[in-house]
Amino acid sequence: HRGASGERPEHTIEAYALALEQGADVIEPDLVVTADNVLVARHDAYLSTTTDVSNRPEFADRRRELFGRNDWWVMDFTAAEMATLRAVQPMADRDPSYDGQFAIPTFEDILDFVDAQQAECGCTIAIEPEVKHPEAFAAAGLDPLPLLNQALLDHGRFSENAPVVVQSFDAGFLIRMNAVAPVRLAMLYSSPDEADGNMNGYPLDVVAQFADGLGANKALLLNPDGSSTGLLEDAHALGLEVHAWTVRDDRTPLVGDNVDDELRALYALGVDAVFTDFPATAVRVRGDM
Repeated sequence: HRGASGERPEHTIEAYALALEQGADVIEPDLVVTADNVLVARHDAYLSTTTDVSNRPEFADRRRELFGRNDWWVMDFTAAEMATLRAVQPMADRDPSYDGQFAIPTFEDILDFVDAQQAECGCTIAIEPEVKHPEAFAAAGLDPLPLLNQALLDHGRFSENAPVVVQSFDAGFLIRMNAVAPVRLAMLYSSPDEADGNMNGYPLDVVAQFADGLGANKALLLNPDGSSTGLLEDAHALGLEVHAWTVRDDRTPLVGDNVDDELRALYALGVDAVFTDFPATAVRVRGDM
């Protein structure tokens, strides 16, 4: 999840590399678009929490109000300018010792890295990019869809069987993607009560018509006693894979006394994948089952 983001600043090559060293099968880059139409890896369109932009006097005048937040925004920076920034740990209770050391990668950088890692290990490394705020970027003339498709095509990952799943909270984007791309798609689902996280109001059977998977908040899958809510079974019955998010060693577990209990419950439930900030733990618990 964003690389081994519990131990390195998220969405850096170094975080992805550590995740693979720890046994992750898939890396997950969140994608946003620069002013010159380049996909870069950031969880948010704003930059203050995950980069050192606030300490860069040359960019002081870029701060502005947008979407109800006063911040620096990726769509106001070129890819070359983004390359001068350095990543920082956004969570105050995690190790900040790597702050300022690692660059902000483009999607091309990540794909080159994955290609090199695959050549070295002789294995397949899957990617599950999440396209953030796609329609907001498209409305600004920065549509991520053709950029994503071209990048996947250039790296031999533009096919039905490619080790790729493209995920988004935006059903409209996935519907557009489904019409022009053969790769697998996943609808993200955080809460039935959140306008941006409720599958845009689509029922599960409709989601199954344009997506191949459901990226579900773990709290939608497990009751507090560890029993199933029934969502996984419903999704599987429709042919949807279920990818659960997000397991974190340093947060209170959803079920049980610790993260091992939570992971065991998710694995026992039958999820097809788990997103975690600490891949080594998830790999260890999976191996013990």
